[in-house]
Amino acid sequence: NSEDVRCKCICPPYKDHSGHIYNKNVSQKDCDCLHVVEPMPVPGPDVEAYCLRCECKYEERSSVTIKVSSVILLR
Repeated sequence: NSEDVRCKCICPPYKDHSGHIYNKNVSQKDCDCLHVVEPMPVPGPDVEAYCLRCECKYEERSSVTIKVSSVILLR
């Protein structure tokens, strides 16, 4: 399920740009700033410096397991 995977990038403030959290459904190999941060908030020469400050993590979950667990807990 495409909703069960995502890449989350946390980018701190950089120059005059405030910090931001970006989420996107991408494959694990594409989980990096260049594939997830859209639109890029900085001009071309600053992209590398901006991306080096971002922390990107690939996250997976099983929504079926979460639903089953919820039903069991509510009984």
